[in-house]
Amino acid sequence: MLLERSSPSDQTEQFYASCHPQIAVLLPCYNEAGGIAKVIEDFRQALPTASIYVCDNNSSDETVQIATDAGAIVRREPRQGKGHVVRRMFADIDADIYVMCDADDTYDASAASALVEALVIQGLDMVVGSRQQEKAGTYRPGHEFGNWMLSVLVRKIFGDQFRDMLSGYRVFSRRFVKSFPVMSGGFEIETELTIHALELEMPACEMPIRFSDRAPGSESKLRTFRDGFRILGTIINLLKQERPLQLFSFFALLLSLVSIVLAVPIVMTYLETGLVPRFPTAILSSALMLLGFLFFFSGLILQTVTRGRQEAKRMWYLAVPGVHATLDRSEGAR
Repeated sequence: MLLERSSPSDQTEQFYASCHPQIAVLLPCYNEAGGIAKVIEDFRQALPTASIYVCDNNSSDETVQIATDAGAIVRREPRQGKGHVVRRMFADIDADIYVMCDADDTYDASAASALVEALVIQGLDMVVGSRQQEKAGTYRPGHEFGNWMLSVLVRKIFGDQFRDMLSGYRVFSRRFVKSFPVMSGGFEIETELTIHALELEMPACEMPIRFSDRAPGSESKLRTFRDGFRILGTIINLLKQERPLQLFSFFALLLSLVSIVLAVPIVMTYLETGLVPRFPTAILSSALMLLGFLFFFSGLILQTVTRGRQEAKRMWYLAVPGVHATLDRSEGAR
């Protein structure tokens, strides 16, 4: 069932009335002159009290002027890449609830109120808008397959919670944004956001939203193979950082198996004749086994380091009040 614009529930109205939350709509933007005005207007209708920020990333068209004329607060990020833009916006903008969306007019802005309401009522830290095509062919085949493949890979490694890992439409709590150490510079930012939520076991959910064709004259900035490999590289890098024991144990097992395969004929010959005729192979087999042990113990050591880093991230995350804590504190003060 796709999300439609709906009136806020009593609990959401109570949250707005008691806390007067600041809602910031974040629109990373690069050459989106064809659709930026409509996106700003749609979000203004969906969230009348929100502040709308457009962060321009070196656009060469009229995006900045159009966004300014439409009443958005325009910021600039000179380092090229969506990850740099998101890092800048998360660092510079202060709010209680953040709505982040691509500015290409493909996502349903009217669903924002329902996504925010889910965050408030359930006390979540992230709500992901899972894209549902309005008509066949909206997704480019390469993008659709790549999203499916990478989402399956993340679910297998980090947790089975999200089906549309690369969605650019998300709602965040303040404690998610202020505890998220943005490291990536490009389109792999969505992967990093997803894995951050999974690693800290944050309360999060995924809700279906309409996804339509881009505005006329606008083209996707995502390059299927280049950005796909970058995203895959990000997953592998995060696997090394967050699951070092599993990764290094895999290589340790692989090296050990190769060592055993090489050693078996040598050992059999030695037992039969008392000789070691293939001495270089014996040395190689021993070296591979030693290397396997090194990989395994490296994984153990790195796992301890990762555990300490995860605990530090968790403590920083818990230092920022969540949505329900803010609501309870506001009720107690009344």
